Order: sequence, then C-alpha cells, then structure tokens
Amino acid sequence: MGKRDDLIAKYADDLKNKCGMEPDMDLLTKVTIGCGPAIYNADASTVASSQPAELETVKNNFLIKKLALKDSPELDTAIESALETYGKSERNKYRAVVYYMLTKHFKKESIYG
Repeated sequence: MGKRDDLIAKYADDLKNKCGMEPDMDLLTKVTIGCGPAIYNADASTVASSQPAELETVKNNFLIKKLALKDSPELDTAIESALETYGKSERNKYRAVVYYMLTKHFKKESIYG
C-alpha cells in the first residue's frame, strides 16, 4: 500500500469510529485525491476548526468553488454540523474527512463522478 492508501484507510477509520458513519470507500478515495498534495502536509491536511479564516477557506474553496453551491447561511451550518459530528474535542480533523461529510450532506457525490 502506498502513502495515499494508508491515509485513506486512516480517514475511513475516523469516519467509522469518530463520526459514526460507514464510509463509501470509492467516494472517500475520490475526495482524498481531490484534496491533492495537501493531504501530505501536516498543517494543510487538517481543518483548524477554531480559526474563522480556515472555515471561510472550506466554505469558499470547497463548498462554493468545488461543489458549486451558492453562498448562504446553510453552508456555515453544514460546516458546523460536520465539525460537531467529527467531535469538537478531536484535535486532528482531517480535511478529506470533513470534505467527505460535506459532500454527502449536500448530496454532491456526482461531482466526483
């Protein structure tokens, strides 16, 4: 297994054990690949949920640009909900896991074809 496969396995484990979800491995793999090289960078691979600027980045770069959603208060609510599901006390909230949950929340799996 390569490094990316190891990370995908770690993300699947987080979805199962920390988020209480059974991951769609095909979608999780595509979301992870969509994150690009950020998954290999310790800082970029996680979402700093206590930093408002980071949450804006998730909203603008992922929800609005990638998932083609319109800016609305619902986007902030969905981000908050995903972070709540992951666990507020969880220090490492992996970007791929948060993006996966948001993709499922908005039923935008088709973007990853």
